[in-house]
Amino acid sequence: MRISLLALVLAATLTAQAPSQTFKAPPLTVLRNMRLIDGSGGPARDHVTLVLSGGRIQQICDEAHLCATPATAVGMDLAGKTVMPGLINAHGHLALLNAESNFDSAQYTERNVLRQLEQYERYGVTTMTSLGLNKDLVYSVRAHQHTGQFDGATLLTAGRGIGVPDGFPPMNGSSDQLYRPTTPEEARHAVDESVANHADLIKIWIDSNHNKFPEMSDAVVHTVISEAHKNHLSVAAHVYALEDARRVVNMGVDILAHSVRDKEVDDSFIKLLKRKHIWYFPTLTVDESFFVFADHPELTQSPFFRDAIPAETLARLNSSEYREKTLSDLSTAVHRQDLAMASRNVKKLYDAGVQIGFGTDSGAMLGRVPGYSEHRELQLLVAAGLAPLQAISTATSHNGLALHLGNKGLVSEGEIADLIIVDGDPSTTISDTTHIVAVFHNGVRLQHVESAQ
Repeated sequence: MRISLLALVLAATLTAQAPSQTFKAPPLTVLRNMRLIDGSGGPARDHVTLVLSGGRIQQICDEAHLCATPATAVGMDLAGKTVMPGLINAHGHLALLNAESNFDSAQYTERNVLRQLEQYERYGVTTMTSLGLNKDLVYSVRAHQHTGQFDGATLLTAGRGIGVPDGFPPMNGSSDQLYRPTTPEEARHAVDESVANHADLIKIWIDSNHNKFPEMSDAVVHTVISEAHKNHLSVAAHVYALEDARRVVNMGVDILAHSVRDKEVDDSFIKLLKRKHIWYFPTLTVDESFFVFADHPELTQSPFFRDAIPAETLARLNSSEYREKTLSDLSTAVHRQDLAMASRNVKKLYDAGVQIGFGTDSGAMLGRVPGYSEHRELQLLVAAGLAPLQAISTATSHNGLALHLGNKGLVSEGEIADLIIVDGDPSTTISDTTHIVAVFHNGVRLQHVESAQ
């Protein structure tokens, strides 16, 4: 599902622009002689020059159309390197886990939120959506970002999110971290309070955990969706089962925030998603995270991984107890099956023309690592059958559209300069996205980045 540059520009005119962060204007910067992946899904272009000014992309030039730049501009020769848009994670989480990666509501502090936003940014994730389980301090962090007082990945948020009493999500979040309405009236209040706080979208959980938990009633789902739409907000639904996904799409939900994993999607479901213009976020790393580090302990030895997690979490993942327990756990076989089904479904949906976005659930549980997991998700999408450029477009321009951010995620003239520079060519070898040389966010080059090299 290639999206043309023209189509993205035209679609962007129909979407609202998110507030951009205020920042000190960086010097005029010229990035020369690069390979450019623009995020549209189109082929990479060689020998391209970008001129960055005022935090935006001022000019895009090539050998046929040369840029005129002053001698005082800061220049970088990027021969052998690739420039691509900064990644946009439409489904992540902030400050939920303690040092051993167990859920702990007390971890949700301003300091920890900022620390993880900065971590996302160092890994080239220049925009992230914290999709639920946020305390209300998230709104002040976002406000301070917009005035240039806080750094880190540009923050979007669903606020607390709306769960089910004694049901999903299974975390015991504090009362100021999650709504669990019992009636439509309580659900309406939850949405209205989120609207008053200027949430960027609304999140609901629709999952019985294999018939172990109660599910959200139709009355509550209907109230949430109608109240959100009345206030011009999209609704994203955590789902697992095909029939749950079908039910909430028919009720008006806008985003499926996880893959369908219990069975293969059918033709009627595909037609439904296309007819209603639903966005589908595969989050393949969710299921892989349950077993991948037991299967492949060598992954934990990479500095790209080790720099993203606390020492206590690293010790837990490297312990023989963790590996033996994971490999002997009967649920591990289910997670393997879920990943296989999710991979088949995303390929089938992409090929059918369903709108595929990008998320990871990073920060929610052990093994879902802010920054690292976004690059792993790209690799899993390619393993599922998407071409590298298709996978990259889901994490860039597609998410710009899914989140009503206009052309964000697309390298084009006049757009904010959120860029990753990598060694190699991710258009042919997707793991090259981990070979980060530099990150520009709002046109400013970060002083420190993470790299697998």
